[in-house]
Amino acid sequence: MKRIILLAAITVFGVATSNAQTAKKTAKKADTPAKVETPKVDGAGMVFENETIDYGTIPHNADGKREFVFVNNGNKPLVIESTQGSCGCTVPSKPEGAIAPGAKGVIGVKYATDRVGPFTKTVTIKSNAVGQETKVVTIKGTILPDAPADAAAPTKS
Repeated sequence: MKRIILLAAITVFGVATSNAQTAKKTAKKADTPAKVETPKVDGAGMVFENETIDYGTIPHNADGKREFVFVNNGNKPLVIESTQGSCGCTVPSKPEGAIAPGAKGVIGVKYATDRVGPFTKTVTIKSNAVGQETKVVTIKGTILPDAPADAAAPTKS
């Protein structure tokens, strides 16, 4: 009888230890961020971190500069030929020179935040990227009006 109890205790302890080790390994895997593999392209490639920049709700005349960051996921240099905003209020800038395979690049954009209200604008990028020679990215947000001057002044009693 003692042997059966001892054998059962050893089995239970072994299963509990095994379950604890499995749970520990699973928790460790959950803490490690999953590495997202960028697909490789034969030729020049362009993969953006974000294709939409949301300014959110910002004050009138706030800083309108933002950046679209991308990686050349190809095996040949990427050349950005041109960038064009959808209107005069959206002014993009392109990197000068070629972006090497595996290297990061930046498309700058400046929105005229002197215009009040919601906005959605695009930037068209022309490049030698295989399969996406013309790429469109988006900016959006809302510009708040200035507060009335008398609303900011404290009331005298």
